Amino acid sequence: MGPKRLSLAGLELRPTDAVLLGGLGFLLLLAAVFNGRLDRPLAFIGTNLLTIVLYVGALIILRRLRPKGLRFLLRTASVQFMYLRIFLASRDLQLLFFTWNDDRVLAWEKAVFGLQPLVWIQKLYSPPLTEWMFFVYVVYIVIYPILGAVIFFRRGEEANEDYLFQLGLINLVCGLGFILFPVAGPMRLEKVRVLLTEPLRGGVFASVAEYIRSHVHAAGGTIPSPHCAVATVMWFMSLKYTRRGFWLLAPVILSLYASTVYSRFHYLSDSVIGIAVAVLVLLAAPAITGAWRRWTDGRPGGAP
Repeated sequence: MGPKRLSLAGLELRPTDAVLLGGLGFLLLLAAVFNGRLDRPLAFIGTNLLTIVLYVGALIILRRLRPKGLRFLLRTASVQFMYLRIFLASRDLQLLFFTWNDDRVLAWEKAVFGLQPLVWIQKLYSPPLTEWMFFVYVVYIVIYPILGAVIFFRRGEEANEDYLFQLGLINLVCGLGFILFPVAGPMRLEKVRVLLTEPLRGGVFASVAEYIRSHVHAAGGTIPSPHCAVATVMWFMSLKYTRRGFWLLAPVILSLYASTVYSRFHYLSDSVIGIAVAVLVLLAAPAITGAWRRWTDGRPGGAP
C-alpha cells in the first residue's frame, strides 16, 4: 500500500508532488530573497512560477483522467519536466553564495591519487570505447520514462509513484548540492583543458553528446553528478520492481559511471559523491514516506 494522498484545495498531493513543488518553491524563495545577486531575477521567478502553475494544472487534469495510458503519459511528462526545471533553477542559483570550487577538487584528487584521473584515463581512449561511453551517457535520458513505463504497467501506479518520488528526491538533493558546493566542470577551466590532449573520437553517439556539451550544457551542475546519482536510483528501483531489468541495466549503469569521467563531463569526485548521495537518499526514502503517511493520517484531507 502506497503513501496516502493529501487533498488540498481540490488537489491530490503525493510525496512526489511535495518534493517537487516544495523544492522548486524553496529555490524561488532563495531567488526572491537574494534577487540582487541574480542577473535576471524577474525572468527566473516568472519562468519557475509558470512551471508551478503548469504542474498544478497537470495535477487537476490527472485527477479527472481515467485511461491508464494517458495517466502514465501525463504524470511522467509533468514530473520529469519538474526534474528538469529544478536542475536548471538550481544551476542558475549555484553562485548565489559561493564561487567555483574546481581548484579544491583538483587538489584533493591529486592528493588522493597522486595524479589527475581525467588526464590518466586518456590512456584508455579508443574510438569503439569512446562511442560506447557516449552511448551510455546519452541513453540515460530515455531510461527515465522507459523504466517508469515498465514499473507502471507491470507493478501499478503506486509502484511508479515510488519510483518518481525517489527520483524527485535525488534530483532535489543534487540541485541543492550545486548551490552549496558549486563546481564548474572539467571543460570549463583552461588549466584543465590544456591537459586533455587526446581527442575523443567516436561515431553517432559521440557527435550527439558533443552537441549536448556545446549547445545544452553550461558551467556547473556537476557535484553531485546527477547522471551517477539518478542512474543509481534507477538501477535500485529496477531491482525492486523488475529483476530482469536490473541485470539488463547493469552494463549500462556501470559503464555510465565511468563515462562521466571518460567523456570529460565530470571529475571523478563528482561521480563518486553522486553515487554516495544516491545511496543515502535510497536509505532515507522509506523514513520520509513513513513520515508522510503518519502526517496525512492525522489530517482530514488524507486519502488512500
